[in-house]
Amino acid sequence: MTLSDAQTKALATVDARMPELSDWCATIFDFGETAWREYRSAEWYVNRLRAEGFTVEEGSGGMPTAFCAEWSNGDGPVIGMYAEYDAIPGNCQAAATQRAPREGLGFQAGGHTDPHSGLGIGALGGLLATKAAMEAQGIKGGLRFTGEPAEKVRGSKPIHAAKGYYDGLAAMLSFHPFYMLPLCNTVRWDTHCGAAHSMVYRFICDAPESWGMGDGAPIPQSHSAIRAPGASEALIAMFQMSKALRDSMLPHQGGWSISEAVLTAGQATADNQPAGLAELQYMLRTPDVEMAEQVTAALDRNAEAVAAMTGCRWERHWVCKSRPGLANHAMAMIVWNAMQVAGPPQWDDEAVQVAQEIQSNLGLDPMPAPFIDEMSRLTHPHEAEAILRRDLPPRQANSTSDDYTDMSWHTPLARFYIARPALNPAGAPYPNWVMNALGGIPATIDPMVRSAARVLSLSALRLLEDKAARDAAWAEFEERTGGGVGGDRWVAPLCDYEPPIHFRWPEYIETPRGRNWWIPSTMPGA
Repeated sequence: MTLSDAQTKALATVDARMPELSDWCATIFDFGETAWREYRSAEWYVNRLRAEGFTVEEGSGGMPTAFCAEWSNGDGPVIGMYAEYDAIPGNCQAAATQRAPREGLGFQAGGHTDPHSGLGIGALGGLLATKAAMEAQGIKGGLRFTGEPAEKVRGSKPIHAAKGYYDGLAAMLSFHPFYMLPLCNTVRWDTHCGAAHSMVYRFICDAPESWGMGDGAPIPQSHSAIRAPGASEALIAMFQMSKALRDSMLPHQGGWSISEAVLTAGQATADNQPAGLAELQYMLRTPDVEMAEQVTAALDRNAEAVAAMTGCRWERHWVCKSRPGLANHAMAMIVWNAMQVAGPPQWDDEAVQVAQEIQSNLGLDPMPAPFIDEMSRLTHPHEAEAILRRDLPPRQANSTSDDYTDMSWHTPLARFYIARPALNPAGAPYPNWVMNALGGIPATIDPMVRSAARVLSLSALRLLEDKAARDAAWAEFEERTGGGVGGDRWVAPLCDYEPPIHFRWPEYIETPRGRNWWIPSTMPGA
């Protein structure tokens, strides 16, 4: 691949701005904010993008921690990129070589695991390098950069898609950190991520007098008298019943999964009153929408049954409904060509010393080459596809889930992965904190950020400068959708709900005791 002057400029820009990108990545890592509550992270991106000359809409799609940034260098194609920046509750880890929460917090606070801190800053680096090259070479066109909160619950992209934020793009570039074969330093080919449904079941016991109380008194005088079971009992029954029926909901193949989390459980005090409110969130990962709908119907039946048993009424509130992904080989090859020029991440002596120190702190003999070899190699998309298909039925088109898939129905998309740091096996599994720490220590995460920014800028500039490449990607998009957006095989957005921002999602809070995670760090074991 012969580089254009613009692409050469972009690569130089990435290298020149790496000290800034490193500092920014550490900043977002330290925020460690979780789904729908990424206030500091979103504010940081908005301020940074405005300082870089972008026009930014805050709260895009009705989501307070989302944004949409745009910049134009004149009429021409517009390329899309995006940042994610949500962390996960219960994964608070400092950027350190031993297990330790970030300063002033407990282990139950949020922390970056994938890490989305590196994802977002790698994407931002690619965006700014593309912009610099467009300005230097007078390339016409524009850039759109969306802030995507709550990816861990598949939150923002179905909403952004339904509200038109991906319409009008010439192409979308989707990057994610990864470390396991086959999706290590490669581009997805045919088998993209599948569908996902996520919902909150809410049980409300607001008329306990209607359950089994013959005299109609709302509160019996005797604490031993009959009383409505209430919302906490409904939550427990729903949790257990759905676990018991899991084997009956879907086949034992296909890479599907069901996960659950308790958001609210009663009034959090022990008294003889029936609990008035309880909320249980589910996440369904399925190859296709039909399977997600089957599981949802089963969960609805369970909710109806347990509500009747416990003197409650029930509601289902959507968190996400996302579509399975759509492949685009032309886009995949554009990114693969860029990846071969950019190269995989390489970890230097400083990074090796960090990894060896972690191993030593765990009581292991430090390895001369502590990082997994494949992280510094490229994997051809065809090879990755062949490995990925080994465990899937031939008829299954998609596997696992990620909400980038919603973008793929509005513009040609490439989904690619750059290796994040991970250590060679040492006989026993490493504790989870090790991966989290490696994603926050600059010496170990910066190589991934740099490689991602290089691939993104090279790919974006190829699309901006090469009309034939854009046309090929769009021709394939129109063929696969049966005519493009609205075509015979096009899948419309599934989102028919408002952003689920008002639930009791875990978050940081301000009290007279200071700023802390909602589970105080002063609690033993927190």
